[in-house]
Amino acid sequence: MPTRRRLLLGGAAALASALGGCNSPLPAASGGGRQRLHLLGEARLPHRLAFRGTQVGGLSGIDYDNDKGEYLLLSDDRSDMAPARFYTARWAFGAIPELSEVTSLRQADGTTWAPRRQAREGVPVPDPEALRLRPDTGSILWTSEGDEARGFGPALYESRRDGSLLRQFELPAMFEPSRERRRGARDNLGFEGLALTPDNRHCWLAMENALAQDGAVPSVDSAGGPCRFTRVELSSGRAVGQIAYQPDRIPMRPLLTGTYADNGVSEILMLDAHRMLVLERAYATGVGNSLRLYEIDTRDATDTLALDALTPGNHRAATRTLVADFATLGLSRLDNTEGMCWGPPLPDGQRVLVVVSDDNFNPLQVTQFAAFAFTDRP
Repeated sequence: MPTRRRLLLGGAAALASALGGCNSPLPAASGGGRQRLHLLGEARLPHRLAFRGTQVGGLSGIDYDNDKGEYLLLSDDRSDMAPARFYTARWAFGAIPELSEVTSLRQADGTTWAPRRQAREGVPVPDPEALRLRPDTGSILWTSEGDEARGFGPALYESRRDGSLLRQFELPAMFEPSRERRRGARDNLGFEGLALTPDNRHCWLAMENALAQDGAVPSVDSAGGPCRFTRVELSSGRAVGQIAYQPDRIPMRPLLTGTYADNGVSEILMLDAHRMLVLERAYATGVGNSLRLYEIDTRDATDTLALDALTPGNHRAATRTLVADFATLGLSRLDNTEGMCWGPPLPDGQRVLVVVSDDNFNPLQVTQFAAFAFTDRP
């Protein structure tokens, strides 16, 4: 979500950077038992790292290719610094990630995506946010939060590994923004999360915040409206199910009343066929970031796909269990973490959870990689 966070380049952002992350004052929805994440390694990429004619930054999506032993990293640059793109990299925990390739994402006609100042009529400017590799096809699913200012809602695309476009999915009309801004996805609050089911038959799309018709965005006093998580059947390309997820209110107050603060879903990841990890990322000016990881069961919520608007009483949101508050995990700092994937397993077979932060091309933020040993059950 580059537009909003680049507003933080002033003095308030400097203060936030100096203070770093903070513990959330929200009461923990306890997962019970032992700690489920144990830090294995942490690394950063240099700010404004130049790589093959591009500036590396804005890393909002990450996935791991088990066959090639490399990570795919999606930049949320809206083609302003270089055309929309993803990187490949290798990372031995504790070392500096080594980039190996950059691939431009392309439109149906084979051209790269243009920035807004050069955008053609009727063609959106993607805001890439999440990606998943399909092991069965070798193709890449990736989301865009949309181009709301020009009337385009969030989108899901599928591309080949060389960046060429295979298809754009047709999604329910509920996501399209209306002219009066009373319906559809809000600007920069669209498909922030993307998860692939283990059988590779479906993917889930996660809204960062509520659709306009479903409620308000979170505040420090209210959780706001629920986020819609939509299940898409990959063979048909159709949305076949949907659930509601209720994020936290903003867990900390800005240092100065009335300055910027937010909270929302930044990524999702499947644990198995039905259970999902949900990462919530919050920010408050002068305080810093909060990162909280939850677990849900997608069978625990009612289907909302046919509901025009989500209101109290017409649906049951998924029940959440807190997996970890990242402020307790020993990281050097908390930043704008937006990417999450399963990495290579440990020698004993234990799963490894890998995350990456989006620095928004902001010198006061960092591109941070972190890896954790993950315990499935508390």
